[in-house]
Amino acid sequence: MKPNIGNIDRALRIIIGLGIIGYGIVSKSWIGAIGAVPLLTAFIGFCPLYCPLRISTRGECCNNGKCDC
Repeated sequence: MKPNIGNIDRALRIIIGLGIIGYGIVSKSWIGAIGAVPLLTAFIGFCPLYCPLRISTRGECCNNGKCDC
């Protein structure tokens, strides 16, 4: 499991995750729990959806169109 999330992507995921959690708290809805997904992927530095799509915002994971994840 090689990291495939860059710094800008990581920062955006943290902001979006906290925003979703904040919205869930304010609206008293369970939807805020969805905010845990972008936070978790930001903190571990790995997005499982990026591998099959051969995406890396880190710039190191994908070589010649083949993902090493």
